Amino acid sequence: MSRPTTGSDQVKPRDPPAAIEQARDAVARRAWADAYATLDGLDRHRLTPDDLAALADASWWTSRIPESIKARTAAYSGYAARGDERRAGYCAWMLFYEHQLAGHVAAGAGWLRRARRHLSDGPECVEQCYLVWVEAEEAQRRGAFDEAMWHAVRMGEIAERCGSSDLVAMSIQVRAGVLLAQGRVADGLTLLDDAMCSAAAGELGPFFTGWIYCLGLQQCMSCADLRRAGEWTDAAMAWCASMPNENNFRGLCRVHRVQVLELRGEWPTAVGEAAVACEELLPWETRVAGEVVCLVGDIQRRSGDLAAAEASYEHAHELGHDPQPGLALLRLAQGRAASAAAALRPALAVEDTSGPGHLGRTRLLAAQVEISLATGRQAEARTAARTLESAAREWERRCGSGTTVLHATAAQAGGAVALAEQDAGRARHLLRRALSLWQGLAVPYEAAQVRMILAAADRAAGDSEGARLELRAAHAAFERLGAEPDARRGEALLSAARGRLPGRLTAREAEVLRLVAAGRTNRAVAAELVISEHTVARHLNNIYAKLDVSSRAAATAYAYTHGLA
Repeated sequence: MSRPTTGSDQVKPRDPPAAIEQARDAVARRAWADAYATLDGLDRHRLTPDDLAALADASWWTSRIPESIKARTAAYSGYAARGDERRAGYCAWMLFYEHQLAGHVAAGAGWLRRARRHLSDGPECVEQCYLVWVEAEEAQRRGAFDEAMWHAVRMGEIAERCGSSDLVAMSIQVRAGVLLAQGRVADGLTLLDDAMCSAAAGELGPFFTGWIYCLGLQQCMSCADLRRAGEWTDAAMAWCASMPNENNFRGLCRVHRVQVLELRGEWPTAVGEAAVACEELLPWETRVAGEVVCLVGDIQRRSGDLAAAEASYEHAHELGHDPQPGLALLRLAQGRAASAAAALRPALAVEDTSGPGHLGRTRLLAAQVEISLATGRQAEARTAARTLESAAREWERRCGSGTTVLHATAAQAGGAVALAEQDAGRARHLLRRALSLWQGLAVPYEAAQVRMILAAADRAAGDSEGARLELRAAHAAFERLGAEPDARRGEALLSAARGRLPGRLTAREAEVLRLVAAGRTNRAVAAELVISEHTVARHLNNIYAKLDVSSRAAATAYAYTHGLA
């Protein structure tokens, strides 16, 4: 949302008819800042209900939500007093919508009842579409999908008969949402594209254009359909750029742009866009702003700026967004594996109502695999990997595609678990599939991470040349991305492959140190490397002597600063 100027910054015109005409002209041009400046300066007792409704719209577009509600309430009273049922009903519905977004549940319910009272019993009119829309959403929330679809279709029929292209497009969007909630993903995304085309073609008014873009982009990301999300994000941002600065949808659309940029590895651009998005979103959309701040934390963590990442995750939490799994992975990067596992558990314990393809749940499970393997909990990692695999099969059944983020994540997790269980053949098969999927999705960081695990699987299978090739490719990718800790780790492993390790460590000592830095006990290290605990202790004594340290914590710090963790 655009940061508004205050009313005191504007020159307030007096009340002559010329001033009112000036305001109405600004409204006609959708020059909302000018319209607000003029209307806010007039004596509101001399404004018609139409002028008050225009003031409400101008307030909304310039992010003055309380003023929008106040002006629209006055407009409603004026329409109701003169018996204009349609306009009163529309104002009541908009007040329901605005109160609902502001979290005023009781007030929203009251205004919805008023909207129904004004509109339900009259002759058919376009305003009734809004009531039918609510019926569709309520039925969808109950899981009554046939009923929800009936209402969505009826909404479109009323809109067609009343000649509203805006509400025809929105009815298609509502139908898409019902199908996606029902699990008919391929059909739902096809309808979503139809609605988005209406927005991209300039067939709709600005309010519905922005609304459809925001809903559609949210659904693309929920389905982890990066190709669609990328295409429609570009279209949405081009539309935002063509609009006046007072565009309430700009920040919401930019959130999805940040998500796409982060996944595509365009991190500096993503961080810059995130800063702009927060300016546009705050103070009204705090939870959504928290999501953007959390994405910045993920980039900072991967770039090696752990203190900045910690601050970002704390800020995201303050804004109402759960910073997991990023915060848990930060603890792992800090060498605090037990804390990482503990931090992730509450997020995993929340009942999953998002469906199998949801990106957030997918990331939580992937983090659980990584952290469980780091803490020697192979059974827990195996369960999480199997959950991802099962979700991927179900998602493929629903969406008709086996090449989504969920499929790539499931293959990567399965490969990592297979490697930990010393099944190098299965690990290589799954990891090569994961690498191919991440490359097809153009997600470079995850592809490079897979290469690192694949290099270990190749070494375990005796393919030293294959391991070197994967390490070189991963190291180059990490350097391009600016993922400094991973780049250091890749360089250290390449040096080990050439027979050179920091601190004059042997390859086996480097392996032991890596596992110790991940928080594993001597017993867990022994189990993973298939050696005795006595041998692990001997390796640790040699490591301490070579590095001139006297504790696991100091050895862990050395591992992280020298790319061995």
